[in-house]
Amino acid sequence: MIRIHPFAALRPPASFASEVASDPYDVISTEEAVERATGKPRSFLHVVRSEIDLPADSDCHAAEVYAQADRNLHGMIAAGSLVRDAFPGLYLYRQVREGRAQTGIVCCVETAQYETGEIRKHEKTRPDKEDDRTRHLLATACHAEPVFLCFRDRPGLVPGEGTLAARMGADTATTPVFDFVAPDGVRHVGWRITDPAGYVAACRGLDLLYIADGHHRSAGAARAAQASAAVDPKPSHAAEYGRFLAVVFPHDQLRILPYNRVVRDLAGMTATDFLDRLRTVGNMRPAQAGIPAARGEVLVFVDGGWWSLTFPPASIDRSDPIANLDVSLLQDRVLAPLLGISDPRSDGRIEFVGGIRGTAELERRAGAEGVAFSMHATSPDELLAVADAGEIMPPKSTWFEPKLRSGLFVHEFERMAGASG
Repeated sequence: MIRIHPFAALRPPASFASEVASDPYDVISTEEAVERATGKPRSFLHVVRSEIDLPADSDCHAAEVYAQADRNLHGMIAAGSLVRDAFPGLYLYRQVREGRAQTGIVCCVETAQYETGEIRKHEKTRPDKEDDRTRHLLATACHAEPVFLCFRDRPGLVPGEGTLAARMGADTATTPVFDFVAPDGVRHVGWRITDPAGYVAACRGLDLLYIADGHHRSAGAARAAQASAAVDPKPSHAAEYGRFLAVVFPHDQLRILPYNRVVRDLAGMTATDFLDRLRTVGNMRPAQAGIPAARGEVLVFVDGGWWSLTFPPASIDRSDPIANLDVSLLQDRVLAPLLGISDPRSDGRIEFVGGIRGTAELERRAGAEGVAFSMHATSPDELLAVADAGEIMPPKSTWFEPKLRSGLFVHEFERMAGASG
């Protein structure tokens, strides 16, 4: 039984929403954040990338950076760029990119359900990134950026109305609280839900939620909750620090783009030798730049040309949720045995390139000496199958697009003196 909770959101007035909303902290560099926030005092980048307001040589993980984030947050509140709701509520948040929409419930979920596995993960987290998120949370006493969650929708979740998606569709007929198009062309629309209790009750019919994007934010929220409870003289299950901000989408609305690979050299082989080795792995034929048409196919750029590599269907165990993934097939049959990339998490010869950057970027990065692989995107069903099996996805398997904008909703929690991550 999944428990979602209304919350008293900090959010921008409609007239400021487009100015406040920013890229999330983990998709742009400090240099890009400086460029995008210059001359824009309302930008939420001043909170999630607060190092931009300190000397250029500042350590991004210094205590002063987190303190600056807290100062900037309260400065935005004082300036009226963020306004606190008078009472708890839930929201709907829709993103529209290239004519395709996804609509989710903005709510709080429980760190306890993350720890029990009722909110399932599919990625490993890095301790240094967990540390960063935990320190940011405790310094600001808020969840400044939502975690991207999904669920399997089904008829009957909403009595008399069918699916949660249908209920959301009906509720988006009302006047939105914000509606704008971001610089990347994605439209962002939000509505306040008039009947939060109906959504809370419907979500009790769910057994699981799944993390699509935001594993480090989720892990940081759990650690911040533990640290807060440890120094709380009267810890309570109702404490806001035990809940974290999320947007929960039906999984069949998600758009996952491929996460492509580039290896900077051919491990001592000539291009001709490498292509000959690939022919022992699967069927090879000349191809055009693009995205593979189906699972089991990878497009390969080497020596200035594109090739299609198709793995033999009979050799793929479709019952194994990890081994049948295209990223696993490439790793197990090409990257490790042919190119010597045994650990893609740590090998400096391999780069991962989000599918949104296109094949021209793959060609540029591969150059004359390397090789690029254009992948077929992992599907939402494949992602959930891995999570259901209690497994971990191979690194850099999914690129979710569009990204949730930061600053549209902020969840505050109790600031506990002495809490340390």
